[in-house]
Amino acid sequence: MNSATFNDCLRDWEEELQDPYQQLQETHKLYKQKLEELSKLQGNCSSSIARQKKKLKELSEGLRKCKSSVKEEEKNELNKLQNLIKERQSTFFEMEAFLPKENGLYLRLVLGNVNVTLLSKQAKFAYKDEYEKFKLYLTIILLILSFTFRFFLNSRVTDAVFNFLLVWYYCTLTIRESILINNGSRIKGWWVLNHYISTFLSGVILTWPDGVMYHMFRNQYMSFCMFQSFVQFLQYYYQSGCLYRLRSLGERHTMDLTVVLAAFQCTYTISSSQRPAVQRVAGDHV
Repeated sequence: MNSATFNDCLRDWEEELQDPYQQLQETHKLYKQKLEELSKLQGNCSSSIARQKKKLKELSEGLRKCKSSVKEEEKNELNKLQNLIKERQSTFFEMEAFLPKENGLYLRLVLGNVNVTLLSKQAKFAYKDEYEKFKLYLTIILLILSFTFRFFLNSRVTDAVFNFLLVWYYCTLTIRESILINNGSRIKGWWVLNHYISTFLSGVILTWPDGVMYHMFRNQYMSFCMFQSFVQFLQYYYQSGCLYRLRSLGERHTMDLTVVLAAFQCTYTISSSQRPAVQRVAGDHV
């Protein structure tokens, strides 16, 4: 019986482990080769884009200088060439979203020189969607906490926990937004700057000594946090719906985000050909 059991183990080793292991080694070897090829292709694309962008910049400068002296019949060609240059620059922006790039100063300080570029559209969209959910969940938590601390709890310890949560939240947002920018998300600078300032101010309130001035300010501050979280919660649902419709119509990029304070309105009209048109009344998403 022991011999039969041992033979079964040998057969399992040969059939279930040894042969698949050989296939795994071959697959892993092929995987490493493809990674090396991918790295070379990424380097070639990055260097080619850099050369093209340099040439486009020189060409744009030349067109700008000769624009005043160009003949009337050549103006159409000049405008056409300028439009082609803008289209080429937009194409390069889309290409660079899938290529490794050097991190900005903030990401280098926080993460080091780690490649944060996601290679597939699915991975980029999943990270963007996770960022949106993170904002929504933390907004709900901050709304509940600010309401509780405003009307039921009045302790410097719980206030410190709340302000520490705000510091962590805004710091995390700045890191995630920097990663999204590296992956092609067109986040406006004022939106990121707003979170840098919010991080600093939350840190100031966190370290504010307990005293008369703090307690005079506290209730107004908690009321403001509660109101801000409530408005952000409502605007998230409104703007996420608008962004979904705009993206479905091809009006927005897949990496565009909802901006809590950016006001815009979607108006749909149905033409005789039943094609929807979208009119943006105010502002853009980031």
